[in-house]
Amino acid sequence: MQLVEELAPIPSRYFRKLVNTDDILEIRVIFSGDIFRLLGFLHRNQFVVLVHGFQKKTQETPQHDIITAEDIKLSTLEKFANVFGKHVHVKVV
Repeated sequence: MQLVEELAPIPSRYFRKLVNTDDILEIRVIFSGDIFRLLGFLHRNQFVVLVHGFQKKTQETPQHDIITAEDIKLSTLEKFANVFGKHVHVKVV
């Protein structure tokens, strides 16, 4: 969290949109020498909703983790729509 507060704009090596996804963002975290990834999405251009995390062992983000994040994003947006009573546009790739 300290990194996000101190760096503006955040360098792409820590925060980037994954290509060929449903606008999934990847946040890179290094903790005790291990690399972790948090996947999420930007909701209404106001805040990032983190939906999935894993320890990354390879350079490329595994497709099954991207699919998991996209599925959770879809489910989360549907829940937001039900809770707030507003239509939420859901894009499926």
